[in-house]
Amino acid sequence: MVNAFENRGWSAELHRTERPGHGRDLACAAARRGESCIVAMGGDGTVHDVANGILASGRDASLGVIAGGTGNDFAKLVGVDRCAPARAVDIITAGTIRRFDVGRAGEEYFCNTLGLGLGAEVARVRSGMPRLPGILSYLVPVVSAFFKYSPPDCELTGPDWRVRGKVMMVECCNGTTAGGSYRFAPNADPTDGYLDVCVVRQVSLLRFCTAVPRVMRGTHGSLPEVAMFRAASLTVRWEDGPLMLHLDGELRLWESGECVVQLEPERLAVHVA
Repeated sequence: MVNAFENRGWSAELHRTERPGHGRDLACAAARRGESCIVAMGGDGTVHDVANGILASGRDASLGVIAGGTGNDFAKLVGVDRCAPARAVDIITAGTIRRFDVGRAGEEYFCNTLGLGLGAEVARVRSGMPRLPGILSYLVPVVSAFFKYSPPDCELTGPDWRVRGKVMMVECCNGTTAGGSYRFAPNADPTDGYLDVCVVRQVSLLRFCTAVPRVMRGTHGSLPEVAMFRAASLTVRWEDGPLMLHLDGELRLWESGECVVQLEPERLAVHVA
């Protein structure tokens, strides 16, 4: 990869991540040294860490992506999810940059989605499974997680809407997909100043499984159990103890009974196709 960048007139250094969160530390240090572009080569977790490092640095380094994960949801937004590494390098060095919004919960940012409920439980179950082929890698964790998950009583509040009751899942989307194939927010735009929020109320396993193909197509918005909103901020409250969240697929146990999600517009410079 270093040679690919140097062949296009860029100087480059390669650093390998060694632990969760290491990409954040490396990216933050590089940005503070004055590096103008930091490239995440990997999946959504790597992108998440690198983006958080850039944002924590206080500098305006740009983010490039070379897709190397399973879902590659953020790479889809950038337009490099199907690119060979050499082609991704071409895109990065071409210098087309857009300023993306980012979401924030507490002190942590997310580039693509924040989810709570079943989506986070699916991510947890899937992380402990051997890699399954094709569509099974998405469906088997969903069914397995469903039987272990008890929907909490939640109150979700936005600037001009409120949802109360038992919630199966919530996805706060800056991008269009989560989990690789699920188009929770098919109309999301990471530059429009809003999160697209998808709320799924409690449903049976049969009903949930029959709706999965519609989620993959992005046509689930008309289902009676689904509510879709757009908001620059929202607050989620619950009373059933700690709740598992995911930020770009990275799991976090939220101890308090309230989570405030805030969009920060045009915070991150991103190389796009």
